[in-house]
Amino acid sequence: MTTSAPPTAARAGFIFITLVIEAMGFGIIMPVLPDVIRKFVSGEADVASMFGYFAAVYALLQFLFAPVLGRLSDKYGRRPVLLLSLFGAGVDYAFMAFAPTLGLLFIGRLISGVSGASYTVVTAYIADISDDTNRAKNFGLIGAGFGLGFIMGPALGGLVAGHGLVYPFLLAAGLNILNFLFGLIVLPESLPKHLRRNFALKDLNPFHALKVLTSMPTISLLVVAHVFIQLAGQTHPSMWAIYTESRFGWTTAEVGISLTVVGLLTALAQGVFTGPLVKYFGEKRLGLWGSLGESLGYMGYGLASTGLGVYAVLAVSSIFWASHPAIQSLIARGIPADRQGELQGALMSLTSLTAVVNPIVMTHIFARTSVLGGPVYLPGAVYFISGGLGLIAFAAIWKWESSSYGSPAES
Repeated sequence: MTTSAPPTAARAGFIFITLVIEAMGFGIIMPVLPDVIRKFVSGEADVASMFGYFAAVYALLQFLFAPVLGRLSDKYGRRPVLLLSLFGAGVDYAFMAFAPTLGLLFIGRLISGVSGASYTVVTAYIADISDDTNRAKNFGLIGAGFGLGFIMGPALGGLVAGHGLVYPFLLAAGLNILNFLFGLIVLPESLPKHLRRNFALKDLNPFHALKVLTSMPTISLLVVAHVFIQLAGQTHPSMWAIYTESRFGWTTAEVGISLTVVGLLTALAQGVFTGPLVKYFGEKRLGLWGSLGESLGYMGYGLASTGLGVYAVLAVSSIFWASHPAIQSLIARGIPADRQGELQGALMSLTSLTAVVNPIVMTHIFARTSVLGGPVYLPGAVYFISGGLGLIAFAAIWKWESSSYGSPAES
């Protein structure tokens, strides 16, 4: 670190505010996207499938471009790559606001996937400014920032949607441009020039980028856990709006309120509770038992028969969400400082793959299990499956903790 760099707390604060504004933009359009699709597609099963395709293509572009942004940030620094992504997101939301056809709206989602890969740069930035004493806490800021954004975003989206479906997209565009301008003024660089690395074109291949994870046996089981946690967690953005509307008869406004509650709980779990929980339990135990608690929470969503029951499950299961930054911190420990962009790009690629697979699979499963008279009637099936995926993550962390890589005393 250079001596002129702002204190770590100040830089973490800058990136936290950036995340809040970015998440607001995403959260604003999330509750209204099914209604936008309904302008072009009729039939709820077709709407569900198309919603899944939109989510999948967004994730596919993140998979392709996360390593690119990660390696570019390793070479040129985090700041310029992040700012360019924020500007692109603002322009894209404005484009989608006036897309007259489903095809052009689909193209907008493609562009969103590219700019959304900036999460890679954000996590690399957090890793740059962290050490073993505050890494898990700082990674918790990522979830807290997105959580606070989702507190305000869906509520604002539901409010302005009453004046027309175009307005949530315009509001998201404006917020992302403001975010860009804010970062242009206050966001400092986190990666010193002497730590920057060149790369070959082959390194931008997302499949080649994943080799960094397989070449590090110290983190391989943790990466397996991360993948299954993400695969389970993708059920929420893939299914939440459609699931709650279908099973509980929630309106767009009610979906927006529920997402606001999710955002508040995320901010509390990862922004407030992560630090104290890590100090008390340690990163290993928090990651292990938190993954188990979260998997049981998914099963609770599937069992809930009323909207009130869903809120009860949310309140209890949110306690375990602090396991996410703990696991991220354990993974980041196993990679040198000058490879954090590469690592985070590879992790983002894996996360994006789960976001490609989950919506396609889960929306089709839901379409076949949520209709009376269908092949199987089990409307909570998608969340039961998610619970099973969480149990696999728990088993992977358990095995890692009992191995030679996880057995040394925690610092």
